[in-house]
Amino acid sequence: MASPRGAATNPQVLTGANVVLPTGTVKNGTVAIDGTRIAGAPPADAAVLDVSGHWLVPGFVDLHNHGGGGASFSGTAEQILTAIRTHRAHGTTTLVASTVTDEMDLLVRQAGLLSELAEQGDIAGIHFEGPFISPCRKGAHSEALLRHPEPAEVRKLIDAARGQARMLTLAAELPGGIDSVRLLAEHGVIAAIGHTDATYEQTVDAIEAGATVATHLFNAMPALGHRTPGPVAALLEDERVTVELINDGTHLHPAALELAFHHAGADRVAFITDAMDAAGIGDGRYMLGPLEVEVSEGVARLVEGGSIAGSTLTLDRAFKRAVTVDRLPVEAAVQALSANPARLLGLSDRVGSLEPGKDADLVLLDADFDVRGVMRHGEWVVAPQLG
Repeated sequence: MASPRGAATNPQVLTGANVVLPTGTVKNGTVAIDGTRIAGAPPADAAVLDVSGHWLVPGFVDLHNHGGGGASFSGTAEQILTAIRTHRAHGTTTLVASTVTDEMDLLVRQAGLLSELAEQGDIAGIHFEGPFISPCRKGAHSEALLRHPEPAEVRKLIDAARGQARMLTLAAELPGGIDSVRLLAEHGVIAAIGHTDATYEQTVDAIEAGATVATHLFNAMPALGHRTPGPVAALLEDERVTVELINDGTHLHPAALELAFHHAGADRVAFITDAMDAAGIGDGRYMLGPLEVEVSEGVARLVEGGSIAGSTLTLDRAFKRAVTVDRLPVEAAVQALSANPARLLGLSDRVGSLEPGKDADLVLLDADFDVRGVMRHGEWVVAPQLG
């Protein structure tokens, strides 16, 4: 793991890269690192690394991630750390750990474990996906374990997270849903609409109550209709809502991604992985909560029923696809993978952009947008590979 925030590391200066800043891309740019932070000017005794021909972008921020490296965020502390290390090697320097529907007592216990890791700085908090979701749109969640989002039940998870709950996905049309959205907003927890069978009108009501995120927009919700527009239209049209997108080529047709960017705008899109254990590993049999998953050719599906079961995505692949297949500007991809999720989490003062005073979290990419180095808090998680 990288050294704790505040630990001293050798000053460094990276020169010659295309540096993506909030104001645009600077060619032949320079980024200076002093200790764990980005410096405003190169320290006098800094080591200089020439990274000409490469890109420097902020470390990626993943709002929605269930695991990787053969390990799950529903597992033990060591398994959780394995998943964190896997995604860090692919450029994700800030990560929110997502749970999956399970027995309430198990979720409460897991929240306690994850909160300890959040307090240590290993993760940026907890996202509860389920059990407060619609059986009609359950996806890879156990229907037998689903329940209504009654505020008292939602409060159990908030309390168990000890101030580390960042987001909770729920179907607001279920009994207690709107009241739970209000409860989440009052406690500073993001209320995300997802795995929902809500109408357009019900979704508007949820947004008015305080919901601000669409959990993997388009997936696990009714399709956009011309007479019954459903949640997609409500979530896209409201400027208060950030929409998650899984840009792996499986969950979304390129036209759907383009539609989301066109209507929401680049400042309201957050690319996520929704990754499960197989991310960074490969095909095989895995568990997602209590359900068995078969991964074949990189696509995860439930063994029973065949529903898509999360993804095997890492954010470096989402970035590369965005700029090479979807033809998004690099700056828009950086917004979707770093700046927007950082802002949503309230971490913009620390991460999400390459600015002086912020954490020295960055990703070094080559001309083909493949990862050639990852730095977190001033330390190379993946040492630069420039040959």
